Amino acid sequence: MAEPKMDGTAWTAVADSSVRDKAALNGSPEIATVREDMQAHGVLLRVRTLLPEFTGALQRVAEQVLSDPAAASRATIVELAERSGTSPATITRFCRAVGFDGYADLRLGIAAETGRARSAGWTVDIGREIQPNDPLERVLGQIMAADTRAMHDTASLLDLGEVERAAVAIAAAPRVNIFGASGSALVGEEMQFSLHRIGIPVWAWTDVHNGLASAALSRPGDVALGISHSGETGETIELLAEANSRGATTIALTSFPRSPLAELADIVLLTATQATTFRPDALSARHPQLVVLDLLYVAVAQRTHERSHAAFQRTAKAVHGHKAAQES
Repeated sequence: MAEPKMDGTAWTAVADSSVRDKAALNGSPEIATVREDMQAHGVLLRVRTLLPEFTGALQRVAEQVLSDPAAASRATIVELAERSGTSPATITRFCRAVGFDGYADLRLGIAAETGRARSAGWTVDIGREIQPNDPLERVLGQIMAADTRAMHDTASLLDLGEVERAAVAIAAAPRVNIFGASGSALVGEEMQFSLHRIGIPVWAWTDVHNGLASAALSRPGDVALGISHSGETGETIELLAEANSRGATTIALTSFPRSPLAELADIVLLTATQATTFRPDALSARHPQLVVLDLLYVAVAQRTHERSHAAFQRTAKAVHGHKAAQES
């Protein structure tokens, strides 16, 4: 079975969506712009984001690069092919798939990125397995390195124009619904708490039936926010689709720009992850998700400053007596 061929436009999924759609046509004038957009993001971030789309030999190359980027930056094309069980021709296809003209450019990109990581004090080898008998000091270091890198990668991926659009929509919405399952539900409840404190009419739904009932009552002007790391959680997709069909503005918070949830949404907010042993992608996505939602919350508060300030003062005053009683 022939492996699918991907060209350098694959990374456009994490760039501007309108450019992405145009660039899907080979030879389009937007290709040069897309390649410039790709270079603004880290090489390893590109590889991790595209990994679910790769199959067969391309997937093996990607996994080899991610497992030991420092070694990949030093390897010849033949050596990387041998380590990944592929061929030099496959390595060349892989380079084009992640936006490089050739292997030399890929090596330089990886070397520059790992060098920046070392100078910033990050652990490059954050993909190393945490062993059951590892001391907590090392475990803490690896978790901190992974989270720090995920935050930086998320900042690189995030389209602030999309955040602006989402904030404007939420600030003006008569009703905001937040949908998520499992760990994403916890993140959604945190956002619901923040927005509620500044007077935004917001509900976080974890029960599908209740969520569907609320989504079915959506109207134009309302906002529905769906949270899913994979973008493939069936319940969240169903809830967002129902709200979308009723005219609500839909927002997706996900790590995969070509996921069903992202394709469904009007606005897409992207996060990056750095998995470690005992913290798979879905769990390691939580901190980047909270950072993006914190940014969105502050953006909403800025756009409703007087109302938000008054609401926050009233809510803080209302609970102050209980805090004082607990602390006495």
